Order: sequence, then C-alpha cells, then structure tokens
Amino acid sequence: MIFNDTSGKGWKRDMEKKYIVALDEGTTSCRCIVFDREQNIVSVAQKEFPQIYPQAGWVEHNATDIYVTQYGVLMEALTRLNIHGEEIAGIGVTNQRETVVAWDRETGLPICNAIVWQCRRTADICETIMQNQELTDYIKETTGLLVDAYFSGTKIKWILDHVEGAREKAERGEILFGTVDCWLTWKLTGGQVHITDATNASRTMLYDIHKRDWDDTLLDALDIPRAMLPQVRSSSEIYGYASLPDAHIPIAGIAGDQQAALFGQTCFASGDGTGCFLLMNTGTQAIQSKNGLLTTIAVQLGDTVQYALEGSVFVGGAVIQWLRDELRFFSEARDAEYYAQKVKDTGGVYLVPAFTGLGAPHWDMYARGCLIGITRGTKREHIIRAAQESIAYQSNDLLIAMQRDLGTSLQELNVDGGASRESFLMQFQSDISGCPIRRPVIRETTALGAAYLAGLAVGVWKNQQELKQLWRCDTVYHPKMPDSLRQQKLAGWDKAVGRSLHWAEP
Repeated sequence: MIFNDTSGKGWKRDMEKKYIVALDEGTTSCRCIVFDREQNIVSVAQKEFPQIYPQAGWVEHNATDIYVTQYGVLMEALTRLNIHGEEIAGIGVTNQRETVVAWDRETGLPICNAIVWQCRRTADICETIMQNQELTDYIKETTGLLVDAYFSGTKIKWILDHVEGAREKAERGEILFGTVDCWLTWKLTGGQVHITDATNASRTMLYDIHKRDWDDTLLDALDIPRAMLPQVRSSSEIYGYASLPDAHIPIAGIAGDQQAALFGQTCFASGDGTGCFLLMNTGTQAIQSKNGLLTTIAVQLGDTVQYALEGSVFVGGAVIQWLRDELRFFSEARDAEYYAQKVKDTGGVYLVPAFTGLGAPHWDMYARGCLIGITRGTKREHIIRAAQESIAYQSNDLLIAMQRDLGTSLQELNVDGGASRESFLMQFQSDISGCPIRRPVIRETTALGAAYLAGLAVGVWKNQQELKQLWRCDTVYHPKMPDSLRQQKLAGWDKAVGRSLHWAEP
C-alpha cells in the first residue's frame, strides 16, 4: 500500500499503484490520458466543448461545461480499461492558461462565463495601463509579462466591474477566482482546495515571479481583492484528493499547458526548448527579453524555481479547426495535410491567423486575420497549405526573437502535440527555421508533463534523471530548403503580417 500523511510527505512507492492519470484541459476540448509506469499510454478519452463568441473579438467558455466534460472523459478513460481507483497513484492537471473563472464560494456556481485567454475585450483596460509608463515597466519587471489582454489580470477586473454585485462579494471573500486548473481542482476536491501552481500564477499579470507572491501594487492598480485569489503552490506536490466513485485519488501535479509540455519533453536544463508556444528553459535565472518575449516560471519543484523565455502564438493548430468548422474545407482536421500536399506550394497565398490579435514578437491586440495573395487560380488546397505553413512561420518568428535574446543559434527544437503528427508541417518547420526538429515517440507531452509532475510527488518515479531515461525520439527532420527560397518565403510572410497589424484599432 501507499501510506500518506495529510501533508503529503509520507508517500512510499507502491507497486500495486499501476497508473498515473493526466487531465489535459485545452482550449477546445478536454482529454484524459492514462499512463503506466513506463510512460506508455494505456487509455485515452477526449471530447470537445462549446466555444462561445458573444461579439467580435470576445471568446468565452461555460466553466460548468469544462468541468462536466473533463470529469466525463476521466470516467470514460478509466472505464475503457476497467481501471479501479485504487490502481491510480495520482492525478496530474494541465490546462489552457490565462482563462479566468469566477465562482460563488457558497454555491460553487460560476457567476459568469469564463473569459478565455484569446478574448480581446479588455484591450481598452490595457491601453489605459500603458499610458502609465511607470506601471507598464513595473509589470514587466515584476511579472515578466507585457501588458496585454491575453493575461488574466484585466479579465478579472472586467468581471468585477461588469457582473452585478461581484466586487462587493469578492471583497468579502465570497467570490473566488481561478485559472482553469484551480477551478478543476476545487471541483474535484468538493470545494476543499482553492489553489493554483506557480506556472499558472505567473500568467496572471498579478504575480511577482521573483518574490513568488501576489503583488499588492498590481492588485491595487487593477482593484482586485486579494481575498478572491488562490494559494500558490509548487507544481509537484499533493494538493488534495479527487473523490471518485471507488477511491480518493491524490491530485499531485499541476502546470499550465505550455510549461507541462516543456517538462514532458524533459527540458530540465537551461537551453532546452520546445513548442509552438516556444519555451526555452533558462534555469534559475529570469532573463528579461529585449525582443518581445515573455519571462515566465517554467516549473517549481519544492522551493526551487526554474524560469523560461516564452513566445506565444495565439492561433496555431486552431487555424486548422477554423478551416474545418467555419469554412467547411474538410470534415476531419487530419485531412489538412492530405490537401496541403496536393499542390506544390501556396501559389503565393499567405494566411496570417491573427483572429484574436498577434502575440510575440508583435504584441498587437488589434491585428486581425489576413488572407492575401489570392489570384483567379487560387484553389482550396492553396489556402489549406497556407494555413499549415502559417503555424511554422509563427513559430519561426519566436525562434528568431529567442535567438536574439540568447545571442546564440538553437541547435535543435523539440515538438509535440497534435500538429507534430503531420510530417509535412514538421519538414516545413525545419526548412523555414533552418533547424533540426525532434519529434518524440509520445507526442502528448503536455499530458505527459502533468503525469510526470504527479508521479514525482507520489513516488512513481524517483527523480528527473529517471524521466530523462524514459524519453525516446521518434523522428528527426533536417532542413532541406535552399536558403534563397527560404528567405523569399520569409519575406513574403513578413509582408503579409504587416498587412494584418493594427486592423481593428479604434
């Protein structure tokens, strides 16, 4: 048996505990992936939940939909393999970051829809903040972030300003705030635990990443009561217990999705990097970017914090979902690669998917999507290929900014997630960046990172070195494109991005 005390310090390895469960709550769907001790995926369940667009530039989710969907796929994944609660060593949670949920402490019900990280409704609040240069500089120095509607702080302020009675209740501690990890943990523990981890806290624009505490200056500036904020904990420890029908399972790991992917790729050392939201581990040093990147917390293990430089792509793989759902170009997202390869190139077409503005290195809240270069000969396949290539172009913009900050060229890049399955896209990413791309055997590294964090806390794995030994590379893509063609394509991309900037500016 595994014996534990209430502090979570008494765990010992129990060989009867066969599995680690990862709850992977994304922007469009919830997944549950069950791993065994050898990090093999033994069961998966996934379900999409509704996206809500109240008006142009606004994005919402129903927080109850998120919880019901996440709990449902958890039960489905366990049932598929006939897994009993006593066989699960722990649960790790990873989540879409920056999305804000506010709920009533007594009833447990959300007081409004969740405001999603993509939502641009608080752009005017950000504009007001940026008129105060001293405060803008303070935010960057304290939180590592730039002032943008992307982050959670202005979203919380918007809710308090616009939901009737919310501010008064929040000041009395009756309204709780949380990012999605916090909301799920609170629900799974029956309202017993109101916590978040350091990686998610570092994305709120309210958290001092150096002192590791909520910052009173920023709380005052946005008029946000400290009473509604969760306690910030490390990324790997026992926070509480999820009540399942046949057991109480420790929730033992939490990280925002991009940080979880970094950990799942075993990027534990300074200089290791991954992702479409490009993250580069900078070790215990918080490096302030001069090229539009963010400084963020990569992971906190115990009292030790590692930092990262991050570049954010707001719409990466979701551009393929847009082609599927809104333009009806195909019925299955996996068909995009097939159609993209039906033409030799895009025919001069570029798609800049700035549907909710542009992130790093441009940071333009008013940029909007741009499809340009269309001629009479443009076909559906050209547009699909342009959408695929846009993912690589955006990642390359981040790569260039990161190399400038570090003063060195990256030797290779680790990739993961759904888009990494597409060999066409991975080869184009390598070609356009001039950098080898390494794809792991297990591509669900976001979920794997959450599983790793939980497994370390409950003794399934002894240390990070053991995890490093488990990681396996599947394919390495090497650049093949002539440099002259690469430069030509990049120039066209830069020109297209220029057309999308400031489009929705008042």
